[in-house]
Amino acid sequence: MECILSLDLGTTAIKVMLFAKDGSVLGKSTQEYTLLTPTALAVELDPEVYWKAFKAGVQEVMSVSGVSPKDIKALGISAQGETLITLGADHKPLMNAIVWLDNRAQEEADILGDEFGHEHAYRITGQVKIVPTWPASKILWLKRNNPEVYKNAAKYLLIEDYFIYRMTGKFVCEGSLVCSTVYWDIIKKTWWKEMLDYLGVSEQQLPELMEPGQTVGQLLPEVAAELGLSSETMITTGALDQACGAIGVGNIKPGVISENTGAALAICATVDKPFFDPQGMMPCHYHAIPDTYMAHTFTTGGMTLKWFRDAFCQSEGQVAQIAGLDAYDLMGKEADSVPPGADGLIMLPHLAGAMAPESNPLAKGVFYGFTLHHTKPYFIRAVMESIACIVKRNIDVLNTLGIDVKEIRSLGGGSRSRVWNQIKADVTQKSVFTMKNEEAASLGAAILAGTAVGIYPSLEKACNEMVSLRHCLQPRLENRAVYEKTYEKYLMLYDSLVEMFKV
Repeated sequence: MECILSLDLGTTAIKVMLFAKDGSVLGKSTQEYTLLTPTALAVELDPEVYWKAFKAGVQEVMSVSGVSPKDIKALGISAQGETLITLGADHKPLMNAIVWLDNRAQEEADILGDEFGHEHAYRITGQVKIVPTWPASKILWLKRNNPEVYKNAAKYLLIEDYFIYRMTGKFVCEGSLVCSTVYWDIIKKTWWKEMLDYLGVSEQQLPELMEPGQTVGQLLPEVAAELGLSSETMITTGALDQACGAIGVGNIKPGVISENTGAALAICATVDKPFFDPQGMMPCHYHAIPDTYMAHTFTTGGMTLKWFRDAFCQSEGQVAQIAGLDAYDLMGKEADSVPPGADGLIMLPHLAGAMAPESNPLAKGVFYGFTLHHTKPYFIRAVMESIACIVKRNIDVLNTLGIDVKEIRSLGGGSRSRVWNQIKADVTQKSVFTMKNEEAASLGAAILAGTAVGIYPSLEKACNEMVSLRHCLQPRLENRAVYEKTYEKYLMLYDSLVEMFKV
């Protein structure tokens, strides 16, 4: 039996999953950890915490599955982006990993923006603005605020690079993860020399560039013994979690977008060449497929519905707990009991500012148009419709760039709600497909690894074999007019309040 192990390096948890060749899950483990916040802006974690979580996850999966280690032919990786790990000459971490959420480098991001210009940097890197999240900003922060670590830094790695090094002894990286470092040229697929020179970083301090989904080397014997795996297992380059998620739902060709409604809403559209938005709203990312790209946005998503649940749906939570149900399912039934458009109730879901495509950190959440007629189910539906409006807003921006969207592949926790999926289909007037395997990023990493070692002859055939659709929600034409009006009001409401958000 040929099996594939996948590792999903998440922000607050690591998922280890074991897949059979047909995509069925043989074992799964989730190992959580708590991030460190030594200051209001700093978010860190000891790299060894990641490794120990990985080790515990592998051991649990092997125990549950009963699979022989020799049957595991490859290991693939899905990884969070922008988390920076700095190694010394002994190749041990010099400090905690600076997690992607870390915002300590705001001043450094402003310095880089002034030095290079956001528009120029966008044309080189695909990132519309230089922000504290990007590793370039983090390295400049080290240079200015922690000169000891900066002076002794032998390697700057992202979290995928670090795990590949721990498993193979090789320093390699791939484009889908490094494209948001802001020191990688997305067009030339080489390091951006001018940025490296400004940061004082040499190419020798960075890993060797590879493509996603390529073999790196076999698992080191001592690491195989530590993990309880075979030293014959091949380690492969993986990809950014959202790129893996796109592959895990079959979003591998232009015309398809994947939308991941978790705490945030991530949207990925596959394109066959780099693009640049003249309005500077839509970033361009490197895909997990060589010489393929993604329009990738990230904005407010399921956290809005969670906020409403926690603030106003205590009764649903109590009923769900007693009956062994999910409070979100009960909320979905309530939303389904009121008409599309929520009788004129509109929400702006910008509880933590508006991200793509508006990119307005000052934006606020708004309910507009409610009357004595409106009860809680209307507000629940308005929340769901507001997220669907964000999906349509991003599709509209993609259309202006010549990126056509024919269908939507849905993943994440929000994809479990049939009501919400139908709302998204009706608002966007696009078919919405859900997947049998909800762990799309883990599946995508396995598909990449399986293709790399020859279990599948091509990525497309791997997707055909491993990706299975669950439902298809077709847009209902009878709701088109009411949602066109809802969307029009949504846009007008935001535009009308932009100046008010500044007050």
